[in-house]
Amino acid sequence: MRDVAVVGFAQRQMKEFDGSPNCVELLVPLFAECYEQTGWDRRDIGFWCSGSSDYLAGRSFSFVSAVDAIGVNPPVNESHVEMDAAWALYEAWLKIQTGEVDTALVYGFGKSSAGLLRRTLSLQLDPYTMTPLWPDTVSLAGLQARAGIDAGLWDERAMAEVVQRSLTDAEKNEHAIRSGGSSVEDLLARPLYADPLRKHDCAPVTDGAAAIVLAAGDRAREVSDRPAWISGISTYVDPISVGTRDLTRSPSAAASAARCDLGGVEVAELHAPFSHQELVLRSELALGDDVAINPSGGALAGNPMFTGGLIRLGEAARRVWDGSADKVLGHATSGPALQQNLVCVMEGRA
Repeated sequence: MRDVAVVGFAQRQMKEFDGSPNCVELLVPLFAECYEQTGWDRRDIGFWCSGSSDYLAGRSFSFVSAVDAIGVNPPVNESHVEMDAAWALYEAWLKIQTGEVDTALVYGFGKSSAGLLRRTLSLQLDPYTMTPLWPDTVSLAGLQARAGIDAGLWDERAMAEVVQRSLTDAEKNEHAIRSGGSSVEDLLARPLYADPLRKHDCAPVTDGAAAIVLAAGDRAREVSDRPAWISGISTYVDPISVGTRDLTRSPSAAASAARCDLGGVEVAELHAPFSHQELVLRSELALGDDVAINPSGGALAGNPMFTGGLIRLGEAARRVWDGSADKVLGHATSGPALQQNLVCVMEGRA
């Protein structure tokens, strides 16, 4: 296996929707930031891979317009996944493993404000038995949260504690669109939104984009004194039919973690769009109290669709770059109620 590292990361999350830029306007400055971090230009990138959704944009092949942000000359080697860009990173990592390229730039983008997100995401459900009922993502997450409460696995206070910690940590994150910790009691006193969820239990609707640069071996060492080396990466998927799953668990997350060595992980950036989902993931990944969870604030502080997972990987890599951790975990999820999961372990080493 080739040594591959994360050597660049840039993101943008929009606090306001009015006048929100289109995908090209979002991506151009992010690519420029990645070039500045690495000292490269687009001729140094061997492969480009993006993650987005035509359903979110409301038009076919919407990702093609985003390629304008790369530029048309010289031609580029490009691909796309119709899901969170964390899976585009997985494809790019595989591409580098083939030896065909040594570098890759992965990017994701999504304008959640373009439609009613809760309804749009219903299109990712089983098209025969679920989508015709139009159950929205928040309601499905509410069913998942209630199942865990009824099973005695967590309670509303535990969920509020996740929110309180996440939003307090988000105060140190310049990219967070929601921050500011309240007391657990204050959070619990707020009205219900989708029983047992309150609005702060749900990730905010967010427009945004992100980009990550991958490089193999000596190419990574050329541009970084401390690359975030990917020591393990894996992804699994649970059944699409929600009725066939135990919603209090996420077997695909556990299976992904089992393919990676999580021993010694100091920081974990978990893609949990709902507060109780962090509790599920901590259990499935067997993360102890000694692991710092979502020091960036996590998805509860900002969750651009089809970019939120990639941001978790980038935020984890930052901890390696700045020397605050030697081994980190980045996690991404897609689909309803933690259906699809990806785990990526990164380390700082010579």
